[in-house]
Amino acid sequence: MENSQLIFILNSFDKKEIREIRKWLQSPSHNQREDVLDLYEYLTSGNRLLNEQQLQKEKVHKKIFPKTPFDDAKLRQTIFFLMKAIEDYLVFKEMKSDEVGERLILARVYRKLNLDKPFRRSIRLATSSHEKFPFRNNHYLDNAYELQLEEFHFRERQQRTAEMNLQELSDSFEINFIAEKLRLSSVMKSHQKVFKVNYEMGLLDKILSYVSENQLLHIPAIAIYYYIYQCSLHPEEESYFTQLKKSIQSSIELFPESEKRDIFLHAINYCIGKMNAGEEKYIREAFELYKKGIETNLLIENGILSQYTFLNVTRIGLRLGEFDWTSHFIEHYQKFLEKKHKDNIVDYSLAKLHFERGSYDEAMRLLIYADFNDILLQLNAKTMLIKIYFEKEEEDALESLLDSMRTYIQRKQVMGYHKANYLNIIKFTKKILNLHPYQKEQIQKLRQEIENISPLTEKEWLLAQLP
Repeated sequence: MENSQLIFILNSFDKKEIREIRKWLQSPSHNQREDVLDLYEYLTSGNRLLNEQQLQKEKVHKKIFPKTPFDDAKLRQTIFFLMKAIEDYLVFKEMKSDEVGERLILARVYRKLNLDKPFRRSIRLATSSHEKFPFRNNHYLDNAYELQLEEFHFRERQQRTAEMNLQELSDSFEINFIAEKLRLSSVMKSHQKVFKVNYEMGLLDKILSYVSENQLLHIPAIAIYYYIYQCSLHPEEESYFTQLKKSIQSSIELFPESEKRDIFLHAINYCIGKMNAGEEKYIREAFELYKKGIETNLLIENGILSQYTFLNVTRIGLRLGEFDWTSHFIEHYQKFLEKKHKDNIVDYSLAKLHFERGSYDEAMRLLIYADFNDILLQLNAKTMLIKIYFEKEEEDALESLLDSMRTYIQRKQVMGYHKANYLNIIKFTKKILNLHPYQKEQIQKLRQEIENISPLTEKEWLLAQLP
């Protein structure tokens, strides 16, 4: 039973939810089976949800049905009814979290019962809640359409001469559809780049034209995703990114936290793409977005800051020479890293900080004694050591490191782009070591070779080391 869906769900609840479900199960309206409540009490008492022995079917059955022999079917039936009751609670909780949606359901019930006054009251309250809703995202637009739809169905059964809200209904449907299509298309475009898949975008081209031609960019949920998609589709058109930044500055507070995070990540990924294409000014753009996202806790999800975000923030901050800010970031935000990654990420980040400040001995101490369990982090650390040994003119240590790094790459079976990149770093570092400073022809030939090779992430550094 320890691997059952019920156990996974129960383990996801906090103490408050455990108490609420207990009250739910104690109500005859939601549960009339004593065995269901007994099973719930048994599972949520003490530390049983994390104790496999306590979750064995035979032991659970003995506690729930102490005077009867083991009956697997009987226990499974109890589990089924407990799952059903918990799912009913989850549906109820979700419905209650949406005040507008809850009032709309009540209005729909009254309309179907032909109770005009209660319907009108419910629609009025739903409209009032809708207007007070703090966000202007797709959920807001969806509720706007549902309000118009309920009003339409109500008027539809009135006298045929009654004024209809067809134009309002059509407009709200159209805006809702366009906003959702743009949001989904932005996600698809982003996913397409990472996973190299092709999606059919359907009506999107016509929607993009329609949005610009019909002045719909004053609607935040349309403007944000219109510019996100255009940035992805036309990265060379910097005006789209400029407009996206303006939309973020003016409208970001009109979106819930999770959506704010997604919007920031879309903008950051655009900047990283431009950085990788060699456009230096986007390093600062990415840094400012990361800085804002970090300082407002937007990029911290469920108390966790991604190790990749942490490394990117450190890398970009140091590249800009923002040493003090980056040092503060490492010190104060490492607590948000997952425990299993924390030591490696912090050691590497501090080593990078010391290296960029020119404190090579401090950087070496961290790099040599750290045990990086991530292959790419290990290779990045070794690359940093290559630079340190080169700067300190420790040729024997450097030769030894280059050989051990090559062996490491072969042994770990580093694949594709990364394998080629690090092998190129090793190859050209060795060639530079063996160059004579007066071999001008050989130096020029090697310079051209480095400039033309790909992939090579340390191209700029290698070129700088040529005599």
